[in-house]
Amino acid sequence: MWGFESLRPHQPATKSRPGCYEILSKDKTKAMKTVETLNEGLKREYRLTITAKDIDARVDEEVKAVAPQVRMPGFRPGKVPPNLIRKMHGEALSADALNKAIDAGVQDLMTKEKLRPALQPAVSLGDGYERGKDAEITVALEVLPEIEAPSIDGLTLERLTVPADDKAIMAKIDEFAAQMKRFEDAPKTKKAATGDQVIIDFAGSVDGVAFDGGTGEDMAVEIGSGQLIPGFEDQLVGVKAGDEKTVKVTFPDEYPVETLKGKDAEFAVTVKTVKVPADSKIDDEFAKSLGLESLDKLKELMKDQVEQEHNGLTRTYMKRKLLDQLAASHDFDVPPTMVEAEFNQIWQQLEHEASHEEDPEAAKAELEKDRDEYRSIAVRRVRLGLLLSEIGQAHGVQVSNQEMQRLIMQAAQQYRPEDRQRFMEYVQQDALAAAQLRAPLYEDKVVDFLFEKAEISDREVTRDELEAAIEADEEHVHGPGCGHDHDEKPAKKAAAKKPAAKKAAEPKDDKKAEAAEPKKAPAKKAAAAKTEDKPAAAAKKAPAKAKAPAKADADAKPAAKKAPAKKAAPAKK
Repeated sequence: MWGFESLRPHQPATKSRPGCYEILSKDKTKAMKTVETLNEGLKREYRLTITAKDIDARVDEEVKAVAPQVRMPGFRPGKVPPNLIRKMHGEALSADALNKAIDAGVQDLMTKEKLRPALQPAVSLGDGYERGKDAEITVALEVLPEIEAPSIDGLTLERLTVPADDKAIMAKIDEFAAQMKRFEDAPKTKKAATGDQVIIDFAGSVDGVAFDGGTGEDMAVEIGSGQLIPGFEDQLVGVKAGDEKTVKVTFPDEYPVETLKGKDAEFAVTVKTVKVPADSKIDDEFAKSLGLESLDKLKELMKDQVEQEHNGLTRTYMKRKLLDQLAASHDFDVPPTMVEAEFNQIWQQLEHEASHEEDPEAAKAELEKDRDEYRSIAVRRVRLGLLLSEIGQAHGVQVSNQEMQRLIMQAAQQYRPEDRQRFMEYVQQDALAAAQLRAPLYEDKVVDFLFEKAEISDREVTRDELEAAIEADEEHVHGPGCGHDHDEKPAKKAAAKKPAAKKAAEPKDDKKAEAAEPKKAPAKKAAAAKTEDKPAAAAKKAPAKAKAPAKADADAKPAAKKAPAKKAAPAKK
């Protein structure tokens, strides 16, 4: 796990007294002395003494390894005497030898004591170490708890199912049609109103001086969409084709361009066209505009998406009930460092979201009131993560090499094409990165295994009833990883609401969410994998499947025209 060399079976160890033993080197001389200095709960601490003789022997090995590459005037390549190599590179070689001795010593310690570290041990070299002397090393760590073989007998679950009826399918088609809103030219005398689209050219300036990215042509702006910075769209209400208007705005303090934050600006705007929303009749012609054969074919596609969403909600409910049963029947101490790491991950996310509230300070103050509750979430997630891992190992649940390769390839898609190969090599070479990527899939496979072992009864409900059942736990603390579809924030807490500014800034295009969501995966801790299902992400992605046929109608996706706005000064980022 740490890249340390393994203790070879033929390396014997002799124990001198409880808590203190010596590991012998290959030549049977004393190489390392180990003393346990702390054993409290899950905390362990050891003092390792690596002899100067062992370090010096490792230096000799380093000299032999680098000798063929050393060049020195007066000597043929590879023929430089070892004593001269030591003289020239002694300090660097000694440092390398010491590091390797420490790595080997820590790995030997893990093997001898049969330690299962919760996180990577903290290893430190004693103060005052000098070359040529013994090195004293302190190794501090927390170990994973000993968990009794988890019982999976007697698991009972209820599967709430929602049929994909015609009403749900048509509602999905209507939703999709709204996303595919089209605009048509209005009479030249038409004054733009909220909901209309205007095509504009603009040129921005601050204190009369133009700035980079402040000009644009033929930009489509839907008035009231929140696409541009506050106040810009409001001033376009009432304009007609051919009008010229000066729009005055103030860049927000959180604007991403440092030189524009909080600055007053003026934009000279020329209105080229005013467009009004076109009626979208749901019929065969609408389906054909998407590249489909008929309305019936569109209904088939939407039925698949509705079923996918319903299945995701059903799984969310079942998984939560499963985890509740496991949590109720298993209680054991968890490593504080793992809890702290999990809590910090949760807290950083929530603080980031609170910083985008209209009143960040008030939002953070409200959030602070729930600190203990969020720490409880962290404890639950760590405990359940360890429990699921133990169950998976006990029952032979594995992620195959083929599945792992597929995960790596999927994760690589979030990077630029020229960086994907480097990312794949990084994951293949870094055990922790690979574990972080593997953890969510491994957990899902363990959950699926438990579903197969559980006694499951089915009950048909409406979607509203299913969503209400997911939110039914009155005392449940809503938060990241709780398994509910509420943006991972407490529904009743001001600090946890979806930031209004952030919501306005995001294009109404599910593809942005699709591109961003995979980046979350690498952020998961391998040892404390996410322990709550988040099928809402999958459900939100579903509509993208029906968007593919839209390529047949370029005018059907005005959201795509928002891209130039990101480069322009008035665009909200």
